[in-house]
Amino acid sequence: MPAALDDFCGSVFWNASYLARPDADLPVCFQQTVLVWVPLGFFWILAPWQLLPMCKSRTKKSSVTKLYIIKQVLAALLMLTAVAELALAFVEDTEQNPLPAVLYTNPSLYIATWLLVLLIHDARRFCLCRDSGVLFCFWVLSLLCGILPFQSLLRRALQEPISNVPRFVLFFIFYGLQFLLFLVSGYSDIAPETKEIAKKNPEVTASFLSSITFEWYTSIVFKGYRKPLEVEDVWELKDKDKTQAIYTAFEKNMKTAVRKAQAELEKRKRKKRRRESDHENSMSKAQSQDVLVLEEKQPKKKKKKGNKEDASPRKDFPRGWLVKTLCKTFWQNLLLSVAFKLVHDGLVFVSPQLLKLLIAFVSDEESFVWQGYLYAILLFLTALIQSLCLQQYFSLCFQLGTNVRASLIAAIYKKALTMSSTTRKESTVGETVNLMSADAQRFMDMTNFVHQLWSSPLQIILSIVFLWGELGPSVLAGIAVMVLLIPINGFLVAKAKTIQVKNMKNKDERMKMMSEILNGIKILKLFAWEPSFEKRVNEIRGRELKNLVNFSYLQSISIFVFTCAPFLVSLASFAVYVLVDENNILDAQKAFTAISLFNVLRFPMAMLPLVLSSLVQTNVSTARLERYLGGEDMDTSAIHHNPIAGSAVRFSEATFAWERDGNAVIRDITLDITPGSLVAVVGAVGSGKSSLVSALLGEMENIKGHINIQGSLAYVPQQAWIQNATLKDNILFGSELDEARYQQVIKACALLPDLELLPAGDQTEIGEKGINLSGGQKQRVSLARAVYSNADIYVLDDPLSAVDSHVGKYLFEHVLGPKGLLQKKTRILVTHGISFLPQVDNIVVLVAGAVSEHGSYTTLLANRGAFAQFLNLYGSQEENASEENTAGTGNTTGLRPLEGPCQGDEDEPCVEEGPEDVVTMTLKREASVRQRDFSRSFSKNSTNSLEKAQEEPPKKLKGQQLIEKETVETGKVKFSMYLRYLRAVGLWYSFWVAMGYVAQYVAFVGTNLWLSAWTDDAQHYLNQTYPVEQRDLRIGVFGALGVSQALFLLFATILSAHGAMRASRVMHQQLLSNILRVPMSFFDTTPTGRIVNRFAKDIFTIDETIPMSFRSWLSCFMAIISTLLMISLATPFFALVIIPLSIFYYFVLRFYVSTSRQLRRLDSVTRSPIYSHFGETVSGLSVIRAYGHQERFLQRNESTMDINQKTVYSWIISNRWLAIRLEFVGSLVVFFSALLAVISKGTLEGGIVGLSVSSALNVTQTLNWLVRTSSELETNIVAVERVHEYTKVKNEAPWVTEKRPPRGWPSKGEIQFVDYKVRYRPELELVLQGITCNIGSTEKVGVVGRTGAGKSSLTNCLFRVLEAAGGSIFIDEVDIATIGLHDLRQNLTIIPQDPVLFTGNLRMNLDPFDQYTDEEVWKALELAHLKTYVQALPEGLLHLVSEGGENLSVGQRQLVCLARALLRKAKILILDEATAAVDLETDHLIQTTIRSEFANCTVLTIAHRLHTIMDSNRVLVLQAGRIVEYDSPEELLKKQGVFSTMAKDAGITAMESTAL
Repeated sequence: MPAALDDFCGSVFWNASYLARPDADLPVCFQQTVLVWVPLGFFWILAPWQLLPMCKSRTKKSSVTKLYIIKQVLAALLMLTAVAELALAFVEDTEQNPLPAVLYTNPSLYIATWLLVLLIHDARRFCLCRDSGVLFCFWVLSLLCGILPFQSLLRRALQEPISNVPRFVLFFIFYGLQFLLFLVSGYSDIAPETKEIAKKNPEVTASFLSSITFEWYTSIVFKGYRKPLEVEDVWELKDKDKTQAIYTAFEKNMKTAVRKAQAELEKRKRKKRRRESDHENSMSKAQSQDVLVLEEKQPKKKKKKGNKEDASPRKDFPRGWLVKTLCKTFWQNLLLSVAFKLVHDGLVFVSPQLLKLLIAFVSDEESFVWQGYLYAILLFLTALIQSLCLQQYFSLCFQLGTNVRASLIAAIYKKALTMSSTTRKESTVGETVNLMSADAQRFMDMTNFVHQLWSSPLQIILSIVFLWGELGPSVLAGIAVMVLLIPINGFLVAKAKTIQVKNMKNKDERMKMMSEILNGIKILKLFAWEPSFEKRVNEIRGRELKNLVNFSYLQSISIFVFTCAPFLVSLASFAVYVLVDENNILDAQKAFTAISLFNVLRFPMAMLPLVLSSLVQTNVSTARLERYLGGEDMDTSAIHHNPIAGSAVRFSEATFAWERDGNAVIRDITLDITPGSLVAVVGAVGSGKSSLVSALLGEMENIKGHINIQGSLAYVPQQAWIQNATLKDNILFGSELDEARYQQVIKACALLPDLELLPAGDQTEIGEKGINLSGGQKQRVSLARAVYSNADIYVLDDPLSAVDSHVGKYLFEHVLGPKGLLQKKTRILVTHGISFLPQVDNIVVLVAGAVSEHGSYTTLLANRGAFAQFLNLYGSQEENASEENTAGTGNTTGLRPLEGPCQGDEDEPCVEEGPEDVVTMTLKREASVRQRDFSRSFSKNSTNSLEKAQEEPPKKLKGQQLIEKETVETGKVKFSMYLRYLRAVGLWYSFWVAMGYVAQYVAFVGTNLWLSAWTDDAQHYLNQTYPVEQRDLRIGVFGALGVSQALFLLFATILSAHGAMRASRVMHQQLLSNILRVPMSFFDTTPTGRIVNRFAKDIFTIDETIPMSFRSWLSCFMAIISTLLMISLATPFFALVIIPLSIFYYFVLRFYVSTSRQLRRLDSVTRSPIYSHFGETVSGLSVIRAYGHQERFLQRNESTMDINQKTVYSWIISNRWLAIRLEFVGSLVVFFSALLAVISKGTLEGGIVGLSVSSALNVTQTLNWLVRTSSELETNIVAVERVHEYTKVKNEAPWVTEKRPPRGWPSKGEIQFVDYKVRYRPELELVLQGITCNIGSTEKVGVVGRTGAGKSSLTNCLFRVLEAAGGSIFIDEVDIATIGLHDLRQNLTIIPQDPVLFTGNLRMNLDPFDQYTDEEVWKALELAHLKTYVQALPEGLLHLVSEGGENLSVGQRQLVCLARALLRKAKILILDEATAAVDLETDHLIQTTIRSEFANCTVLTIAHRLHTIMDSNRVLVLQAGRIVEYDSPEELLKKQGVFSTMAKDAGITAMESTAL
């Protein structure tokens, strides 16, 4: 081969003697062949792919830019030089003896190459990114290879005159042009057409250089440094990273995988059954009979998803498909990152070898200087390429992480929209949100490091191979130590896992408790129950912290083991190496190469267990996600859509249950509903009316029969579901706006007066759960949504219950009735109202889930069946009342909508009463404008509601914006936050932890200097025997220093574990006790989600993340200081280099940290809408499904996610941007430490050079970590800030003050109002404008008035939920403003509007403090007519109430509230429209109980139906916050005043009509 090349060049190809001299050079032939062909070969292999866009692309070329022209001109010039060279060869050839072939071939190759370059430049015009990476790499390679001929030509020219001037000149022109092209291709070439895209995301058009150095990101970093970033500043995602694109791919793979997994599951079940049956055969016949009976029930149970007995974790579900799906979806990313990681891992091992050569160079007197410089440059280059690869790899991994999270969240969301009701029962909303936040996050964290699973073992194996080469078999001693550490670690991991699992349970429980407390905060305040709940939360928290501290101990032990590891390993290896054989002397080369290899080993050894434990956690999450995502979907096979003439809805023997093998709630219903008819469904509470509706919507499990529906559905639920959007959006619900129809609907639904009251009309933002609308308004909005949707079939679940009688009548006439807007549609109306029944076409009477009779009103009356009795019972009392009156009573007894657990702010009653036609009422209700408290929602939606409200005047009306933006702290985190945290930890603790770390690093430097001295012994005792005592001393001290290093660390970590737990406890305690003590108004202006977030995410950060961050920051900081110290000791001049490098480092850091921190904040702010939208979706599932709007909600979820994704993505890139720059600093540190070592060669020992360079090699990673940890610390400390923000919210008055009321107060129960004024918030108007009245002992007083007259405000004042703006209230001569809130609230009793129950047993709901005996509790239940029900329950008083009391009917919940009041037996009872949510029978029960049991108490009834208060002693009539009439009902009826008009409207004329 060389001989052939010799001929080819006409000179010698290779001669080693060229290099063995001080001015070494390469032979000319080598330069002409190898150095030319390597870059060209690389180019020709990869270039053809670059031409593909030309062939495939459908798009048209982008236009020509200046940069493109420059590139093409330069390439053309290059081609000319090649042509010139070829011509020159021909010219010369003719003259003298024949030229060597190489002078022809090279120019020809170059001509072809430059042609290809011209083509590639053109082809790239088809792409968005017009710069070619291959070309860039080619320029770099070509220039690098060109340096050698460049320098040899120069050297030759300087020594002797130039032999061949034309060639000499051509070469330099050629090199210069290439250099120019290299420079030009560093810039991004952006075509004018793509300018817009580039503005949205410069990454798409960034050049190759810009991409690998993340230079395109710099502008955001600068922007972030100048001002805090907003979401709008963050660049858009690339299309392939958008949620929709990712999820589509994921879903396709998921479907096939789940199908396979379900088949496996079936197999498993069959096996299990077979096992069971084998087991049975061995039993006696009699027994097996019983077993068979059981067995028959068994299979059903298997299929069934989670009734409570089965919900134990043993239940089987499709397994093992999730990871496969993810791999299949993201394989490209995985492969690419594997490639980068491999290159990086290879280069990691090049540095130690170079170090070895460098040490040999320094120790060897004879070596040539150029070798030293070469090693220094090579060290720099490997470090550089290594860091470029590593950053690309990380960038890919983190992108994978966010994409995995996005696809999982999207999958969970979609699942929530389609899952069956049984699956839904298995997990509470809280748990599902947890799947989204915690488990998807876990996956994200795992994917960041997933490649360590193969890379770590690979690095470990390679290190061992190289070490063997250095130290021979004695390496085995070191490896033995490592292997011993593995089981210890395995044990620690297993322990940690069990603790983690326990803690997840505690955390779930605590969060569930918290969200209930926040949802029912009003009740807690009114009943003064906060301490009991605080105690419950603190118990759970106590358990959590105990686990946490154990976890930290485990952690500190494993950290200890891991610090010991590298050092023990090197100690064992060196000691064995020296002791095995007298002749083995440890010299610098061996020791420091070994040390740097051990350092390489450290990372994979530390990572592997972390990745494994993260894998373990992800495993838990995988199971949770697989169970959830593999759950059953809603089965709507029982709902048919066949066209049947003359039938809109047909039930055929339909039997439905709530659970697969639960009891049927709907039995054998056969019904035919004709198109356009109005059908009423009536029946007592619990007879299955709502279940019938659910079955119709497909929400129930079908047992037999089917339902046929023709046409689209619209559904109005019993409890209105209102979205957090503008009122208009709530009504349009995603349909197009048709202004005329919209106005017509609003008018028909009696919403016009409400729009006049709302601050921004229909552009008013409605808070979470419709918080700023009264119950009646919510119901009407819900109805308007249905009417606007213009469906064929209307399913109305008691929509008139929440509105009062005249509004109900209006709605029936204008919307539902025979003359209403919907007269042509099919309407199925579930109702409690008797009054409308004569006007409906058909009545269906349900008894215990079956149709007992159906027909028209007259037919049913004639039948004398259940219906007739029902009417006689309730109709009799209204006979002598007018028709209107019937309308009044019947309709309002319906069930009030109950929005989740009591969430409404009761500053506004949930019904509207008052006689006049709806329009004149508006004037009277002016007062309520100011009274409503708009303040509830997320910052996100506020913006779009405003965009839509463009036509409004730009100035914001007071109250239009509900939402107070979530405060995003901007700017630098205040130093005080760190101090606050350290104070919570304890300053002494903090001090000693820091001292522990300092001591550890002092020992570390000591160890290394000692080793350096030890290796220099090899030079000192060069040809003598090495003294044994010297050897033992070296080993002993080395060992002692190492052990002390580990012990100091253990001391520090254990202390910090204690301190951290202390901080966690203190901070949670402060937060909780403060949140329970803030006034109600705070909860009205702050979405629950935001408070919950403080308790979940921020407390988690304080518990687990901050202590870790603090520790790693300290150790990084100390490590860097010690490294720089060691390098400076070796080469003092290095101190000069430190200065500019540290200045650069500092600037990059400052720029980066401000951007990164803000991005992290944006991430958490943009994350809350994902969860809140999800929570909203889950609560409105049946509505979304009924309207068939799943797709729209999915899209909404996707766009919310994309906003969050882009901030996360930006944050990831900002990390890479930084890392590349810092690693460059690190590479320079390596370069300078090596360079200085080469320069001061004569004066240095090998040992100290080894120490200096091996420390420098380590510094890059540590520099990186320092920035990462400092920014992470700064980001995480924000949690302290956010928690602190809520510990500083102003509290309400103290619970107990110095002035205690006398024992047994209030004994009489007299209430006096003295010129009492109140307002909701300082900036709003008065709601009660100076009220003065006396209520005598045991008097029964009714309070009436129109909506917004201030009735509910009156109760709020008595309980001091609102504090007086003037005047005072006396109860039994005690001014209530002077005593503690609990003293006041514990002595009053209220039966609130919304019956709120808490998770826990029934007994806890009645008596959270265990103040009463069981007998008393049973007595209260008996009086509340619940005794029989509770006795029938298997657990009796310990019956578990589910979240929000879902497993009791609304009526039963109301009765439980009554029982609470009975148990309290306070002297004053306030009844806040408590009867709105029950049917007539229950209502009757409650009224009688109150009359008998509270006869000797003062009772204030806030009424919305005058019947309930006609027998009061006196009636208080409020209007616009003033008392207009106050007298006995008889007197008021005689007087022609406000009350008598109201009474006339309700059809009460004379007193005899109240024979209730």
